[in-house]
Amino acid sequence: MATVTLDYEDRYRRRIRLHDDDGIPFLLDLAEATRLAEGDALAVTEGGYIQVRAAAEPVDDVRCRSLSDTARMAWHIGNRHVPVQVLADGTLRIRHDHVIAAMARRLGADVEPKTAPFAPEPGAYAQNNGHDHSHGH
Repeated sequence: MATVTLDYEDRYRRRIRLHDDDGIPFLLDLAEATRLAEGDALAVTEGGYIQVRAAAEPVDDVRCRSLSDTARMAWHIGNRHVPVQVLADGTLRIRHDHVIAAMARRLGADVEPKTAPFAPEPGAYAQNNGHDHSHGH
């Protein structure tokens, strides 16, 4: 199966000309703007699928000392309307932002800059929370 690797911003699209990871051009043409997630499959008009991969990009992993500190930190990050990904171990991941990273450190968190895929929470009012994993061209 062909793949296309896109960063967070490029995974929210409706219509755009792209190239898959082998350099083959294709037109993404969806009925409405859609947040594409790691593992989603784009149906190709001619048959087959292109699998979406999340590109590694600069992120900050924010670790707090307790659950209550993590909840407080999530509130502060959310209050600034910054997208956040909650990792399996409770770490909060944000796209690299030196201002938010400095705030998190001031509030007692450990902040680890790294390069990794970013897939934030879609939000309670997102159109496609269930991810049907099949998007047409």
